[in-house]
Amino acid sequence: MASAETAAGISLYYETVGSPADPPLLLVMGYGSQMIAWPRDFSALLAAGGRFVIELDNRDSGLSSKLDGQAVDTEAGIAAARAGDLVRARELAPYTLSELAGDCVAVLDALGIERAHVLGASMGGMIAQQLAIERPERLLSLISKMSTTGEPEYGAPTQEALEALLTPSPTEREAYIEASAAKAMIWASKRYGDRARLEAIVAASYDRCFYPEGVTRQFAAILASGPRADGLRELTVPTLVIHGLDDTLIAPSGGERTAELVPGARLLLVEDMGHDRPEPLWPLLVEAILEHTAAVAA
Repeated sequence: MASAETAAGISLYYETVGSPADPPLLLVMGYGSQMIAWPRDFSALLAAGGRFVIELDNRDSGLSSKLDGQAVDTEAGIAAARAGDLVRARELAPYTLSELAGDCVAVLDALGIERAHVLGASMGGMIAQQLAIERPERLLSLISKMSTTGEPEYGAPTQEALEALLTPSPTEREAYIEASAAKAMIWASKRYGDRARLEAIVAASYDRCFYPEGVTRQFAAILASGPRADGLRELTVPTLVIHGLDDTLIAPSGGERTAELVPGARLLLVEDMGHDRPEPLWPLLVEAILEHTAAVAA
């Protein structure tokens, strides 16, 4: 349990699992989620496979710094992004995916790690992609899970998923837990979706740090960052792309397009997985991650 500081004074909370002597694997969580959305037992399996696992809270979530009071006009940001006006979208956003990628570098620096494997999920995958594009010398490999390229024609959510994502949840604890779990079931695995497990994760996150204000700024960062297609085409970082075929929040075409763009990327499409990581699929996911990271020397 420790924190790293960026040059701009952002404090980033992180925890580690496993031995520092093993190859480092940084886990980057997605939009509106805290590091505890990575089940600790999942991280422990990766650590047992010989990886030094690092989990962090992105800025504006969990126990990391909050940019209190920096309001965002979400509707204006969406309109600017849809019009292709990235200049305006960036004016409306307190930060972009580039700054979030820089936060990852700050955590690696705090640990004295020169290069790491980086696994990002959803928005975390976008952050990991941006990090690979801007700072490829800091990555041993890239794993982009249930993410997309920023190109609007790929990875689009269903209308139901989009409406659920953009609808604010209640602020009262029990109502928040019920509403948030119901939303997550929309994009969860059809076979393995577990409402009780989702409610437990939401409850733990609420009790650890309930901070809906940060969600709007993270969403603005996604809108303001634009497509990454050109940068992904130039990557030389060994890349694994993982995507669930049940995903309705980021359609599988987002993962397929990512793998298409990155030279030499391997694509793993997973049956019975949505925008989640169901426990019955952990053995498959852990094996794929360990196999991919084992192929790249530290």
